[in-house]
Amino acid sequence: MSRDIYLESTPLDEALRKWLEKLEFEGVSKPLPGETVRVIDSLGRVTAGAVIAKISSPFYHSSAMDGYAVKFPETFGASERTPKRLSIGAQALPVDTGDPIPDGFNAVIMIEDVQIRKSQQSPVDSRSGDSQDAAQTTSSMQEAEYIEIIAPATPWQHVRVIGEDIVATELIVPENHVIRPVDIGALLAGGHTEVQVRVRPRIVIVPTGTEIVEPGSHLKKGDIIEYNSRILSGLVTEWGGDPVRFGIVPDNLEELKKSILHAVDAGDIVVINAGSSAGSEDYTAAAIRELGEVILHGVGIKPGKPVILGWVRGKPVLGIPGYPVSAYITFTLFVRPLIYKLQGIEFKEPDTLKAMISRQVASTPGQEEFVRIKVGKVGDQYIATPISRGAGVLMSLVRADGFIRIPAMSEGIGSGTEVQVELLRSKNDIENTIVCIGSHDNALDLLANILKKRYPKFSLSSAHVGSMGGLVALKRGEAHIAGTHLLDEETGEYNVAFIQRLLPDRKILLMNLVYREQGLLVLKGNPKNIWGFQDLTRNDVIFVNRQAGAGTRLLTDKFLRELGINPNGVKGYEREEYTHMGVASAVLTGVADTGLAILASARALNLDFIPVAKERYDLAMPQEYLDNEMIRCLLAVIREDREFKEIVMELGGYDISDMGTVIYKN
Repeated sequence: MSRDIYLESTPLDEALRKWLEKLEFEGVSKPLPGETVRVIDSLGRVTAGAVIAKISSPFYHSSAMDGYAVKFPETFGASERTPKRLSIGAQALPVDTGDPIPDGFNAVIMIEDVQIRKSQQSPVDSRSGDSQDAAQTTSSMQEAEYIEIIAPATPWQHVRVIGEDIVATELIVPENHVIRPVDIGALLAGGHTEVQVRVRPRIVIVPTGTEIVEPGSHLKKGDIIEYNSRILSGLVTEWGGDPVRFGIVPDNLEELKKSILHAVDAGDIVVINAGSSAGSEDYTAAAIRELGEVILHGVGIKPGKPVILGWVRGKPVLGIPGYPVSAYITFTLFVRPLIYKLQGIEFKEPDTLKAMISRQVASTPGQEEFVRIKVGKVGDQYIATPISRGAGVLMSLVRADGFIRIPAMSEGIGSGTEVQVELLRSKNDIENTIVCIGSHDNALDLLANILKKRYPKFSLSSAHVGSMGGLVALKRGEAHIAGTHLLDEETGEYNVAFIQRLLPDRKILLMNLVYREQGLLVLKGNPKNIWGFQDLTRNDVIFVNRQAGAGTRLLTDKFLRELGINPNGVKGYEREEYTHMGVASAVLTGVADTGLAILASARALNLDFIPVAKERYDLAMPQEYLDNEMIRCLLAVIREDREFKEIVMELGGYDISDMGTVIYKN
């Protein structure tokens, strides 16, 4: 089959307009019909019609308090000076909360407002006057009970009258209403045991690709675990739909067409995942075209350009990219609005907030870019920090607090610019997040986990921009803390000289987290016999570096300088990773033969380690934040938490003898 190409690169607004117009024209965006479900099973469903109360609630006059039912006129005249007695059984009847009010009674006096009194009284019939009869009369004297009150009752006092809550024929909930827990209670109270709700939109998700395998399969090189369909299914459920996942379809045009026809019969919307690009085995566009109509192929967004909007046998059929971030974004943009329309409810736009972007973000003109960002509140300012922009980096979605959009005609956003963030987390969560910008260390991930375990209210968010970048972030007021391991070659001291130079006007506390071993990482067995930095000049050795400004990069440059090695003579010197684990992964996968990183990263990926230095890794923080509750909790974990210390030591290559010690305070 010939190689396909993108039909177009339609601007996002135009693509959405075309899509919605097609849905309206075909009548597919109308709400689905109703079905009957039990009220107790209706949580989260959307009503298919107005629900009217069958009965009143309460449907009888009932007591609102524990006490005595009375006839309010009989209480007139009661006061503290002239208490009034009402006989129990004739004038006052005991009732509990919820009991029916006896006929003829019209008020309740709370049990706390009455006194129970007893008195002797003769029987009603005492006609005989002889001594024997008198004796009998005395022996038959009875104890009568009264309530004594010191205030009159008002009409219907402490009585829930018929229909106080719900009146028969009253509207309980309207059509197109999402049923909440309180609505379930009201429906039951109004006499309903069943309710008509919209049929859930059925979204059929078809994963494709010969290289795709089910989770738990025995993996071989070239296999990719299929998880996109599970993400998309979760989104469908979250939005009120009913996901239907088909089995994996290999890269075969005829099999894909057969699966699409089956899916069209099985659901309201069909989503084909992967195969939407322009590769030689990307068959989705061809399959949709042969079975129906391709409305457009290619939208001017990044990531997610190769999305396909199609139509087959009266049903919308979409092809979305295989990269997880692209799949998430395009599915959200083009499928979510339709799921809401089919339920008869309006899509609620995500919450937003204004934030300051912490560093420059360059972008290619011509495509509207969705940039994932971390957000935290530092002082009175929300700070947005960009994270990984790769379309295949699923963890960027896991870590992201939201998105910012860069307009199609823009070349990017300058550092310090105010941006609007579309939130993926709540504003409250963001305000309870500690922002850590600076050098990466695996101990930070463990610290974040223990903080969340001990104090679920708080989170630690770390962005890895290098030690120098972290101190600059503190200077700009963009972070609460910064991880740093900058060696001053003149003094042999870590971090202090750089803080004094870069932050002369800020009161800073520098606390040790760990001492750690840095070294060259190589494959198990050291197949290329790399033993030191002098080996980086060999033609058969490829190095992977850390980004400019990272403490590890400065350490690399120090060793090269001492050995008289020109960086231009080191193959791979220009290739940069932002974390120690990134360096370890590059070595493990053959992208590089060696790179400088900490021992813990070598152990994590079963690599050999050639030690070159022991360094001090500290946390710098402005003293103005020390009274902040979340910072106090973080410091408590560092200083006092035994479990945190133990799991750091289990990583290997760490010395925690000074963990929590204040190294410097100006």
